[in-house]
Amino acid sequence: MADNTFLLEVVTPERIAMSDEVQFVVVPAIEGEIGILKNHAPIVAGLKIGVLRYTMPDGQVHYMALSGGLMEVIDNEAKILAETAEHGREVDLLRAKAAKERAERRLAERQDQISYVRAQMALLRAIARIRASELEQR
Repeated sequence: MADNTFLLEVVTPERIAMSDEVQFVVVPAIEGEIGILKNHAPIVAGLKIGVLRYTMPDGQVHYMALSGGLMEVIDNEAKILAETAEHGREVDLLRAKAAKERAERRLAERQDQISYVRAQMALLRAIARIRASELEQR
């Protein structure tokens, strides 16, 4: 392990989305963004739908769309258990934009409360995927 790096693992029910040494991580926590560096104090945090940002040892910054979950940081290991996680470079931007438009249409229809909440969540997930993809392409 390099001097200023720690292990970042992002795990979903379907796969290990990432397991690598990083220098810095910013997660979309429920209470706001949290930045993590090596030797961070132990913490457990709930995550909301949003974009995770991490910096590799070579200085490259990458982005990942998350759809909620939990993060635990202990002993220079940050472990994220997420419902879904998608690297910005993996996002099908056309599909994400279509999902965003579909969710916006459903919100405009204002059907029953359950459908409305599901459309809100779909919209947030689509926006996170689009943002991660666009940030990765910079």
